[in-house]
Amino acid sequence: MRTTLNIDDFLFQDLMSITRAKTKTEAVRTALTEYLRMKRKEKVLNMRGKLNINDDWQKLRQQEMTESEEYNSERID
Repeated sequence: MRTTLNIDDFLFQDLMSITRAKTKTEAVRTALTEYLRMKRKEKVLNMRGKLNINDDWQKLRQQEMTESEEYNSERID
């Protein structure tokens, strides 16, 4: 997608230097990707303590196997 942006030259030069990008497109893509990664990580970290996760994977696995067997036996009948 082609987009026109008005960005301060000093800011863009700094971005090019920090990202070590060879093109302006590469610099912007790198910056956007990193920013989105950082924000997603921040969002996950903010959820700390707010989720009740059942981490008994063996029990969950057995439950899935049982449900799968029940589903398959119903399809056959």
